[in-house]
Amino acid sequence: MSIADMRRQYSQGHLTDNDLTDHPVELFKQWLGAAIDAGIPDPTAMTVATVDADGQPSQRIVLLKDYDHEGFVFYTNLGSRKAKELSENPRISLHFPWFFMERQVRICGTAEKLTTAQNARYFLSRPKDSQLAAWASQQSQPISSRELLMTQFHQMKEKFAKKEIPLPDFWGGFRVVPHQIEFWQGGEDRLHDRYEYTKQADNRWVTQRLMP
Repeated sequence: MSIADMRRQYSQGHLTDNDLTDHPVELFKQWLGAAIDAGIPDPTAMTVATVDADGQPSQRIVLLKDYDHEGFVFYTNLGSRKAKELSENPRISLHFPWFFMERQVRICGTAEKLTTAQNARYFLSRPKDSQLAAWASQQSQPISSRELLMTQFHQMKEKFAKKEIPLPDFWGGFRVVPHQIEFWQGGEDRLHDRYEYTKQADNRWVTQRLMP
């Protein structure tokens, strides 16, 4: 079968005016909770899109680690491609692809660095091997082989074998402060339900239905 002929109906539900909440994070909370309860793989996985100095977009998958009415939090090596691009252009887009539930959420906003105290609190909560991996990897930098990466990891393991692993000064988090959030629910015959929340100057959120 040609991929051009691959298609299916979306029929798991609808999104209506009655489902909307005053603040989009409350609806996001409902949808994320439903994704977790449904047992879909990696429900907190999201695409993070940034743009470099030449205007070239770049995307990668990271895990959401916290969220509230102020924004959505993820962590990374501060020398990574995404962190460098955000230092020059803080505009960012997130995308949650809950295709098993025929749902998507798109978030547009700006990224702000977390404080050292916030970074340390989360870093110290991670499993020890994850802490070591942060020290062993210069994220996004070239490396000659996986063997070399594993050598660096084991060197870190020996170095911190008998002491607490400190927060690296090259590792930290970003909070994405949203100004626009779209909720997408698949519909039959490609007549999807789409609602877009947009933040106003007075911090109110207004909604509009979008055509599919």
